[in-house]
Amino acid sequence: MTMSGGGGPLRVVLIGPESTGKTRLVKNLAIHYDIPWSPEYAREYVEGAKGSVEYSDVEAIGRGQRAVEDEALGKAARLGRPLVVLDTDLVSTAVYSRHYYGDCPEWIEWEAGERLADLYLLLHVDVGWVADGSQRAQPERGGELFERFRSALEELDAQVCEIRGVWRERQQHAIECVDRLVSRTTPHGGKQLN
Repeated sequence: MTMSGGGGPLRVVLIGPESTGKTRLVKNLAIHYDIPWSPEYAREYVEGAKGSVEYSDVEAIGRGQRAVEDEALGKAARLGRPLVVLDTDLVSTAVYSRHYYGDCPEWIEWEAGERLADLYLLLHVDVGWVADGSQRAQPERGGELFERFRSALEELDAQVCEIRGVWRERQQHAIECVDRLVSRTTPHGGKQLN
């Protein structure tokens, strides 16, 4: 696993199928720890494209995702925060690209491994699916997509905490996982939260 050993903030990524509460949870974690967060760029891109996205759009989504991650990391560094939470990352871009199009641009898969986060919070599909305009599709394939995320993270040898249960349980378990990450890095890297 690649750690944020260069002195930068630790990166925690919320990842998993759509309609599992990633955006809600990432915002709650950002408030809880008083740290910057990044949105899921694909959501913004799909809204701008009015739901019509093709394989040819994946590279632009990947570049946009990388940019919002870098912006959050830069903000955390400027504020002296030891941690940042990201609403998905390039691993998610690669998984969705392969899920919907059967392929993924090589550079996205390569960078997903190179930019591997310190911790992934993998959200299960055990909550009610909520339609979200033109963005969310195929709720019946949530379990299949969850397994794609799990497999991708295993292949990358990523550090993962699986998050399940009702909203309160999800948030509590996510906080426990992040606290464990921070406590393991504090003696070595001197990174502490407020």
